[in-house]
Amino acid sequence: MASDLAKLRHARSKKDFPDISLEENEYVVLKIKRSGIIPILVWSGVILAAIFFIALNIMVSSTSSTGMFSMDSASRGFFSIIIDIVFGVVLISALISMHVYSNNRLFVTNKRIIQQSQASLFSSSTNVIDLISIEDVSFKQAGIVEHMIKVGTLRMSTIGEETTYTFKYVDTPIDELETITHLVHVEKQEKDERINRH
Repeated sequence: MASDLAKLRHARSKKDFPDISLEENEYVVLKIKRSGIIPILVWSGVILAAIFFIALNIMVSSTSSTGMFSMDSASRGFFSIIIDIVFGVVLISALISMHVYSNNRLFVTNKRIIQQSQASLFSSSTNVIDLISIEDVSFKQAGIVEHMIKVGTLRMSTIGEETTYTFKYVDTPIDELETITHLVHVEKQEKDERINRH
């Protein structure tokens, strides 16, 4: 019965997460994404920058040669183009940052943790950690900003090499921590039972 349920969950996970290579009877239990508050803050900053640049453009365009900026029409046109270029750079930077930010994901299966990381537009990596090798799972918030917006870093330490894997900008993951810890205990218990049987 448990084996049939695992097969059903495995088939469902294969369908829902085609980019993850799952082992036999392995299925996704959790998909952890980065916090949604960071994109809101970034796009709020872009909107404020847009308002600033539009106001600056209006001020430059409406001033006469004796006004505050004292520019002729050619200079005003050039300054206006510079403002548009700077805002374009801000917008493109925000789009790239959000693409990179959203492509960082953590999948927790009943056997492993699969971390898909993207550091920049052309730099990505995947870390796979067996649940059985995880010794400690914790959550850390550093600084007043992380406490205010309720985000932090999920940390997973492994046995032996004592490697620590981190996943930043996660909403306070109380339920996720409990689930990962439970899965680690289940996997270790199953290993002990297999050893005792042999």
